[in-house]
Amino acid sequence: QVQLVESGGGLAQAGGSLRLSCAASGSIFSINAMGWYRQAPGKQRELVASVASGGRTNYADSVKGRFTISRDSAENTVYLQMNSLKAEDTAVYRCNAAIRSWRNGEVSQEYGYWGQGTQVTVSS
Repeated sequence: QVQLVESGGGLAQAGGSLRLSCAASGSIFSINAMGWYRQAPGKQRELVASVASGGRTNYADSVKGRFTISRDSAENTVYLQMNSLKAEDTAVYRCNAAIRSWRNGEVSQEYGYWGQGTQVTVSS
């Protein structure tokens, strides 16, 4: 009933920028938090950045000062502006959202939905 679709990944040079977008759609009652995770081959998935419904943001230490997460609640969309990219930022990025949805005429508890992932590759 709920889908997350990411876009904006691609190839960038070190020091360059990319902007990722993730749009949620479906039978959404509320989105309480949205975030971006990444996973490189052979490495564990890590939380890159998140934003709560009240606007509070959280960033991994490795991206502080370089990445900015923002949210457009009206459009159920979260963005990740990535500046000063480094080779170590190369990974598959997936968005996640804690969503309460309409199910059988009632509002569900929060459930974490995932996007399909978008590849970000940074060359030195």
